[in-house]
Amino acid sequence: MGKKFTIEHDRSKCIGCGVCVSLAPEFWGMNNDGKAFLKGSKNNKRQIGEKDVAKNKAAAESCPVNIIHITDPEGKKLI
Repeated sequence: MGKKFTIEHDRSKCIGCGVCVSLAPEFWGMNNDGKAFLKGSKNNKRQIGEKDVAKNKAAAESCPVNIIHITDPEGKKLI
C-alpha cells in the first residue's frame, strides 16, 4: 500500500446527506439508520493508500458537518 493515511469518521454526528457516498462509493455506504459508514473500518477508522486520498479528501471537504478527518502517515491532520 505504500504510505498509509488514516480516515476517521465521527459517525455519531452524521446527518446522512450522502455526499461522501456519491463522491467515493468504494469507501462510503449508507446504513439502515440513515447515516453514512466508512466501509472496512474498525471503530470508524480506516487506513488508505496515497492514491485514495484525493477522492476521500473531496468527500471530507464536501461534508456539511465536517465529520470526516484524514491524517497523513506522520499523524498530521490534512482535513
